[in-house]
Amino acid sequence: MRVRVGIIILPDQPWSVARQRWQRAERYGFHTAWTYDHLGWRDLVDGPWFDAVPTLTAAAGVTDRIRLGTFVASANFRHPVHFAREATALDDISAGRLVLGLGAGGAGFDERVLGAPVLTPRQRADRFAEFVSLLDQLLRADRVTWSGRYYTAVDARSTPGCTQRPRAPFIVAANGPRGMALAARYGQGWVTTGTRSDDLDEWWRSVAEAAARFDDALAAGGRDPASIERHLSLDAAPVFSLSGAGYFADAVGRAAELGFTDVATHWPREAGWYAGREAVLEEVAGTVLANLPSNQP
Repeated sequence: MRVRVGIIILPDQPWSVARQRWQRAERYGFHTAWTYDHLGWRDLVDGPWFDAVPTLTAAAGVTDRIRLGTFVASANFRHPVHFAREATALDDISAGRLVLGLGAGGAGFDERVLGAPVLTPRQRADRFAEFVSLLDQLLRADRVTWSGRYYTAVDARSTPGCTQRPRAPFIVAANGPRGMALAARYGQGWVTTGTRSDDLDEWWRSVAEAAARFDDALAAGGRDPASIERHLSLDAAPVFSLSGAGYFADAVGRAAELGFTDVATHWPREAGWYAGREAVLEEVAGTVLANLPSNQP
């Protein structure tokens, strides 16, 4: 199987606990270690919860090879001008290991906490298009001036730019046509969660349908399908991917059959979201990851 495996480490633990998880992720052989980018998330909103950028900065300091990324940076509260500066610093500190997962931002706490007007789905898509386009320009050009509906930049600077050239890669999260078109235009990768379902087979069908729609988006944009990564969040399924090593191996294989180049699982938590046993994670590292030559950075 030519699939790379990443792991998402929720920023819900103090660094005294989280540090060893990021180090173990590298030691286990995961290709990328990701973290969520939220001001608060679902029923974990009352904390503890820590910010993505300093978490990734700290992770860069205690690892050497594993790629590090946002899964996914949210347009709900990130401004492209400031986020471009953060990304430039992160890419420098990590010696070019940064991956920028980008998302439109959904309804919920992140949308309400700043007191901004609630957007319609169409407005959210409009804002995301502007977010991605402006961030791309900021990370490529020395100076950018922009006047849009949702963002403004006046002679914004990006010196010295990213360590990776022309910029850190974008992994664009999208299930709908407009988001997929953005991924086809700006992305070095695309990530999907499929469509939420309590039926596992139905969820896999939705993933296959999303992959087919993305093929269409690439064709419409004149993009070579071989030039873009395809990422699947396995835990959007109704079964936690680390419920067992055998189940995980089957899920990775199924993703590979659908043309995905990368999959992501979550670090097991004691209870609640992504509840599981670290013993399964260790078994997966010793069996599945060990047999994936493409998983090394």
